[in-house]
Amino acid sequence: MTIDKSLKKPSGVVRARNVLKRGERIAILKAQDRWSDSQGVLGLPKVRVFKATTGKKAKKTKEDAGK
Repeated sequence: MTIDKSLKKPSGVVRARNVLKRGERIAILKAQDRWSDSQGVLGLPKVRVFKATTGKKAKKTKEDAGK
């Protein structure tokens, strides 16, 4: 069976998710040294999700446009 076009994820557009899966949260907590393997996986502390931003392009001035 094939997947309908409306259900496929576009490869070019990747949005930042504001909810992480449990494994992703544990990986972030381990990187921050806030997780030990003896802890349970239920009741995890909150983890801030950083949205990836790209730099803004510099505006062209009249001098640059003339060159």
